[in-house]
Amino acid sequence: MNDIHESGLDEPIHLTRFSHGGGCGCKIAPAVLRDILADTPFASHLAAVHPDLLVGIESSDDAAVYRLNDEQAIVATTDFFMPIVDDPFEFGRIAATNALSDVYAMGGRPLFALAIVGMPIGKLPNAVIRRILAGGESVCRAAGIPIAGGHSIDAPEPIYGLVGIGVVNPRRVKSNAGGKVGDVLILGKPLGVGIYSAALKKGLLSEAHYAAMIASTTQLNTAGTELAETPGVRAMTDVTGFGLLGHLLEITRASGVSAALELGRLPLLPGIEELAQAGHVTGASERNWASYGGEVRLADGIADWQRAVLTDPQTSGGLLVSCTAEARDTALDVFRRHGFAQAVAIGRLTAGSDVVVDA
Repeated sequence: MNDIHESGLDEPIHLTRFSHGGGCGCKIAPAVLRDILADTPFASHLAAVHPDLLVGIESSDDAAVYRLNDEQAIVATTDFFMPIVDDPFEFGRIAATNALSDVYAMGGRPLFALAIVGMPIGKLPNAVIRRILAGGESVCRAAGIPIAGGHSIDAPEPIYGLVGIGVVNPRRVKSNAGGKVGDVLILGKPLGVGIYSAALKKGLLSEAHYAAMIASTTQLNTAGTELAETPGVRAMTDVTGFGLLGHLLEITRASGVSAALELGRLPLLPGIEELAQAGHVTGASERNWASYGGEVRLADGIADWQRAVLTDPQTSGGLLVSCTAEARDTALDVFRRHGFAQAVAIGRLTAGSDVVVDA
């Protein structure tokens, strides 16, 4: 699992040793990012200057959406990070799946991708770099799209990701801003990828849990395209580096609502409770809580490890959907048809200012 022998190489490659962080845990902390983007001169004027730009940066959405005509809009996004696993092929698969997720989260259908490649040339064998690219290509092939080009640089740490380009009907775009009081919240994938990665770095992740990690992080969020066409689905995002609470807060802020979560309903990857209780928590989880904990009210009795699950950075995480109560079962059926057996309703949108987590 951790010793990766590439064809023609005498020594195992440990990709994670080449970087200071990995996966979506590499993201700049939410509070720091908001400070960096504060007073960005064009942020509040984009819609007025470019009326066909349906989604820009103002609502912290997953991708930009630009209307071409009444039936077509382009979805454009980019996502890249450093290795979360040692296996080059799996790193490529995870990074590509994560990047395409932003297209699905807007309700779009991917058209093609461009590769983003930064590698420590001379330190990382070319054969390993080829395996990373092959992993990404395999995911795009599964999504039915080509990697049509890209850009590469000689970088001190391995970086890989994609620019994802997709298409969506302008009337079907699902941004963060469409949630309404009373909506049901549905989560498509179980939580715990960051906790798995923390255990993996210490050599304490079992083969079974590693397999669960790979299966989750390489499952394309294809349900998003169909969910966008489902009546009653109002808002959608994917849960990645800011954790469940962080990405839920993006919906509540943009929609002008609050939310109530039921902790006991959250789907977890196998063994997450035991690993979190043993202290396998990422630094990104703590940074996330420091960034937005003031906007969250936790019920009495919620333990630190449970809070860590709520803020755990998910690499290539699941879709978070806000839909009417009447659309709940239909939305869950969509998830099931696309292979998301653990998709479940985890709470609802409410009036108020703080996200509330009930035990």
